[in-house]
Amino acid sequence: MVDEVLQAHLDTGHTTLARCWQIVRRDGEIMGFTDHDCDLDFADTVFRAGSGLTAMALSQAAGLSVDNTEAMGALSDASITEADIAAGRYDGAVVTAWLANWQDVAQRKVLFRGSIGEITRKGGAFQVELRGLTEALNRPMGRVYQKPCGAVLGDAACGVDLTDPTFVHEIAVETLEDGRVLRFTGLNGFDAGWFTRGALQVLGGVASGQSEGIKADYMDGNVRVVELWAPLAVWPITGDRVQLIAGCDKRFATCVQKFANTPNFQGFPDIPGDDWIASVPRSDGTATGGSLR
Repeated sequence: MVDEVLQAHLDTGHTTLARCWQIVRRDGEIMGFTDHDCDLDFADTVFRAGSGLTAMALSQAAGLSVDNTEAMGALSDASITEADIAAGRYDGAVVTAWLANWQDVAQRKVLFRGSIGEITRKGGAFQVELRGLTEALNRPMGRVYQKPCGAVLGDAACGVDLTDPTFVHEIAVETLEDGRVLRFTGLNGFDAGWFTRGALQVLGGVASGQSEGIKADYMDGNVRVVELWAPLAVWPITGDRVQLIAGCDKRFATCVQKFANTPNFQGFPDIPGDDWIASVPRSDGTATGGSLR
C-alpha cells in the first residue's frame, strides 16, 4: 500500500522516482545501491549510484505463490566483486527493494523483500535471482523414517557440543594442493579418519567464511592429509587459520561410540530392512520377538 504523500506525488504524472536496493549479507555487511545518478541515504544505509545495478520486472501474485525477480550489475572492486561471489558471501543475503522519491526519500514504498538465490557471472557482470519471502514455504519439513540419523552434527536436534576440543580442532594451513588437499605436520591427538565426513571452515584471511565437507582424513607417513570433496572457491594461504570438525556417518553405532549421544540419535536404527519379509526363524537361541537390543 502506498502512503498518501507518495501517492499524491505519483498522481502528478511528473515523478522523481528511483529504485534502491539494500543487501544484508550473512556476515553482517550492509550494502546499498540505486539507479539514481546521485547517492541516496535512508534506512541507515547509503544507496550508492553508479553501481550499474538494474532490476527486471517484479512478478507478484496473491496468495502463497513466490514473488521473484532478477537483478543485473557490473562486477566492481568498489561494490560486488567476483571474489566475494565465489566465496559465497552473498548466498542467502537478505534483499529489500524500495521505490523512493529522490527529492524526498521519506516518500518511499517497499517493493520487494526476499533473499538472493542463484548468481551467475559472465563477462565482468553478474545476474542474480531474487527470491521472495514465501520461498521458504517450498522447503521440505519434517523427519524421514530411515535408519541413518537425520540431524546435522551440532544442531539443536543433535546436541553435540562443537566447542568441545574432542570434536573440533583449529590449526594453521601449511600446504594446500588444488584447493582441496591439505597437509599438516602438527595435527596430532586424533585417530586417522576422525574428520572423515566432517567439515573444514576457514576462519581468517581472504578465504574467511569458506567451508567444505571432508572426503578423507588419513596419514601419509608422518603427515596428516585432509582431502575435501570439492576445491574451495577462494583458497586460503599458508598461515590462515582453519577449523576441522569431526565427521559423522549418521550410524547409530557412531553416535554411541564416537559422540556418546545415544538419547539424541535422530534415526530409526531398528527399522526392518528390505528383506524382512523373507526372514526365517532362528535355529539357535531364543526367538521371542523382543527388543533387538
